[in-house]
Amino acid sequence: MKSDAFQAAVKARDPEALTEALAEDVVFRSPVVFKPYEGRQIVAAILIQGAMRVFEDFRYTDQFEGGDTAVLIFSARVGERQLDGLDLLRFDADGKVRELMVMVRPLSGLKALAGAMARRFEEAGIGQPAA
Repeated sequence: MKSDAFQAAVKARDPEALTEALAEDVVFRSPVVFKPYEGRQIVAAILIQGAMRVFEDFRYTDQFEGGDTAVLIFSARVGERQLDGLDLLRFDADGKVRELMVMVRPLSGLKALAGAMARRFEEAGIGQPAA
């Protein structure tokens, strides 16, 4: 399946494999910030320096794929908050992730995620997307 490389990189917490799974012009749509992040370098930094360090007990529980799109359902914990979410991935002609949109519920989990990611972004020097 097209999402296999991305899923394997996430599961292994492998920064190089995760970066390789992203297209150069990948677009990341955050559940917290309206404006998307664009480009492999910044999206890889968000995933590696942010998500990989913030999510605990992260696991994919379901997946649906068709054409150039995959939906990966996940569960995780951020601090004391349990959350559920999904990664919507769209792939380019080379099988690389060209778009990643993340959705998270419940609101208390999203708030915990937003706070934890903001701290990680500050520590890693990751700014907001350009206006």
